[in-house]
Amino acid sequence: MSKTNRHKILNDPIYGFVTLRHAFTLDILDHPFVQRLRRISQLGLSHLVYPGAVHNRFHHAVGSMFLMQEAIDSLRSKGVEITPQEDEAVCFAILLHDVGHGPFSHALEHSIVNEVPHEDISSIIMDRLNIDFNGKLDLAIKIFKNEYKKKFLHQLVSSQLDMDRLDYLARDSFYSGVTEGKVGSERIIKMLSVVNDKLVVEEKGIHSIEKFIVARRLMYWQVYLHRTVISAEHMLTLILRRAKYLTKNKVALFASPSLYGFLQNDYDIQSFISDPKVLDCFCDLDDSDIYCAMKSWRYHDDKVLSTLSARLLDRKLFRIELRSQPFTEREVNERIKTISDAWGLTTDEASYFVSNDTIQNQAYTPNGILIKYKDGSVLDFAEANDHLSLSHLTRSVVKSFLCYPKDIAKPER
Repeated sequence: MSKTNRHKILNDPIYGFVTLRHAFTLDILDHPFVQRLRRISQLGLSHLVYPGAVHNRFHHAVGSMFLMQEAIDSLRSKGVEITPQEDEAVCFAILLHDVGHGPFSHALEHSIVNEVPHEDISSIIMDRLNIDFNGKLDLAIKIFKNEYKKKFLHQLVSSQLDMDRLDYLARDSFYSGVTEGKVGSERIIKMLSVVNDKLVVEEKGIHSIEKFIVARRLMYWQVYLHRTVISAEHMLTLILRRAKYLTKNKVALFASPSLYGFLQNDYDIQSFISDPKVLDCFCDLDDSDIYCAMKSWRYHDDKVLSTLSARLLDRKLFRIELRSQPFTEREVNERIKTISDAWGLTTDEASYFVSNDTIQNQAYTPNGILIKYKDGSVLDFAEANDHLSLSHLTRSVVKSFLCYPKDIAKPER
């Protein structure tokens, strides 16, 4: 392997020129498990609402690493001791923090795998990469799992004010065009410090944190939890569930070998740990597997699978009702019966055209961000800020939704 020109410079649309200051970063980026992130959309199906939101997880990984490099430099300038080994390891940890995402980022977690969070898969992939790299990721894995003595390093990777959130807000705002999500990450990073092994923000940075919290809340309502995005992603979940049901009942379906393996089997977290082939199969999956499958499934004899696939591909999305009160079982069953009667489907088949669930948005969780005052005292942000009310910040807003085809009339009362 050539060691020349290992400190690459990448051109990022958000931050400009990004230098990979650790030579080994290029080896990690070139690994197939990481290159796969180029084929995993950062915002799932949000591009059906915001056409420009077509960026991928690879963009986000590199951007998060850049912010980590900036944060390390800022902390060092204030006398926080971070060794070269810790510097390298925490950069590798943030670079790989999302490596376990499946196609369309989240849909796979709730359909063709058995409720396995992407964070757990990321951890397993990092362990596998560490074998491939002869232990080079030992320290990075400890930091990622919060097993290292310097806890503030883990906070930089995963907390309410980590480099992950700072990057995805800026990046998702840029590509979606939702300017409310834009945050002053540069100033926030300059205001970071460490007190008693905890990451803190200096008092003069409190207004930047206020803007960060509000921006994140708005991005959730306007992008991540946008009603049309929810509709599209639940349609995808229903498609994958139907495909899995048919495959397990010996119905022939077109699918790539990797996707077919997940349609055939109920893989849980233990499957990923005990069988290396399951992880290899997962790391061969990306958005293109799902798109190619749906393009074939839209012509399948199964009316449920073909109709759902065609509607999602053609953006004929479900209507979505959103409200504070939960939908009753009667209301859900009424929609199912209407579809069953109108389309000549069984109740079970018609249930694939109705999705009922909840969404939740909480701006801030107490003790998530600490503010350091000039006298050395430290206070939780929720108590320190004087513009946003404590109850408004910490209140969890839960809404219930019901999705169903637009061309099915609402049942008469």
